Order: sequence, then C-alpha cells, then structure tokens
Amino acid sequence: MRTQEVFKAISDPTRRKVLKLLQGGSKSAGELAEAFDITKGSLSHHFNILKAADLVRCERRGQQIVYSLNTTVFEDVAAVLLDLFKVDKRNGGQS
Repeated sequence: MRTQEVFKAISDPTRRKVLKLLQGGSKSAGELAEAFDITKGSLSHHFNILKAADLVRCERRGQQIVYSLNTTVFEDVAAVLLDLFKVDKRNGGQS
C-alpha cells in the first residue's frame, strides 16, 4: 500500500468530497464535475492524485470515464490506523 500517497490524497477537502460522492456508487467524470465549481483541469489533477494513491479506479465506457472507489485500499488504511492507535493493555493503556 502507498501509505504516503493515501494520506496526501485524503488531506485535501476536494478529494475527500470526490470520495464521499463515490460512496453512493460509480460516477462519470462529468457527474462528479457537476458537484464542483472548479476547472476540469483542476478536477483532473485531483482525480490523478486519487488514482496514484489507488483510492479510485477508472474505466472508459464509450466516451465517458467512470470512477469508483477501491474499497480494498480503505480497508488497508483502516488496518494501519487501528494498528497505529491500538491500546496496549499490558502497558497501562499506552501503545
């Protein structure tokens, strides 16, 4: 897993909004763009960062590019966070 890329990707509110929108299912680039008041070039930059972190997948369907969440990466990130913040009962609650 590309942990650094994942944390960089989710650090931006625009990219978090894209991820939130994709929770409802796959969406085309055009459908996602309707939710933002930024240029298509800026949105494309955000998509590229999300793809580099492997948080989203994209596939061409005819003339459209359709994005969807890569849920396995989210599971991996959750495991990393749980491990980072786990409570060690043998050490008085400190990890």
